[in-house]
Amino acid sequence: SQYARGTVTAFAPFDARADAEALRKAMKGMGTDEETVLTILTTRNNAQRQEIASAFKTLFGRDLVDDLKSELTGKFETLMVSLMRPACIFDAHALKHAIKGAGTNEKVLTEILASRTPAEVQNIKQVYQQEYEADLEDKITGETSGHFQRLLVVLLQAKRDPDVGVDEALVEQDAQILFRAGELKWGTDEEKFITILGTRSVSHLRRVFDKYMTISGFQIEETIDRETSGDLEKLLLAVVKCIRSVPAYFAETLYYSMKGAGTDDDTLIRVMVSRSEVDLLDIRQEFRKNFAKSLYQMIQKDTSGDYRKALLLLCGGDDN
Repeated sequence: SQYARGTVTAFAPFDARADAEALRKAMKGMGTDEETVLTILTTRNNAQRQEIASAFKTLFGRDLVDDLKSELTGKFETLMVSLMRPACIFDAHALKHAIKGAGTNEKVLTEILASRTPAEVQNIKQVYQQEYEADLEDKITGETSGHFQRLLVVLLQAKRDPDVGVDEALVEQDAQILFRAGELKWGTDEEKFITILGTRSVSHLRRVFDKYMTISGFQIEETIDRETSGDLEKLLLAVVKCIRSVPAYFAETLYYSMKGAGTDDDTLIRVMVSRSEVDLLDIRQEFRKNFAKSLYQMIQKDTSGDYRKALLLLCGGDDN
């Protein structure tokens, strides 16, 4: 597969039927054997979990996800149910819940749309349409406004230039445009930032950021921080960080989900589940490098019970 940096890979030897039987036994009758549930679900990859659900239905005429929901509670339930969603459905579902009802969860929109590849975004849009019979872009534009909305719409087009060699003249030109739009202007020309950050290739933008630093004496993040605010600022920063390094962006996201008083469990679950088969090994490396402790240690300190056991299994090991 295109991703070899996940902590969760295909389990072998795999027997969907045996796993389905073990899960049924774990949830049948009085009390639930949570240990069995979490061990199976965190050590099989998503494709295998789908096969288990299918075997579960065939053998017992029951829906595995419904049983998990009725037998488990709290954050542990949320984590197990999240593991049962295929990746594109997981993202579509997270976005649907971020834009429904009173108030929009901008954090979720920002995290998903800044970090997913153009191919993944196209896929999410299709799945959203199939699952919810609604257009994701319409839904997002209905719930957001201003430059924040515009940048989300640009990212939703998923038309970022492919990485095919870098034209140094164009790098220079873009860096100058951003410099003039940001540092040199009263009031920032957000349009320029939106177009360039939303459409240029990753390798091109990495060079633009270097060049920007040379021209202005500032990291582009510092300019964004000074010249913009609110949701737009957070989204621009997320896009810049993901251009620089998606694993570093998620390491930071995980760190701040647990730092200080209280844990942002929604974010912790979302990132651990969605990156477990993609790049969680790289995220762990960045975490260790940037935060002077391991992701494993932080999860251990910040969570408890079966929820903690399951997260630590997903984490896949410590980095001393």
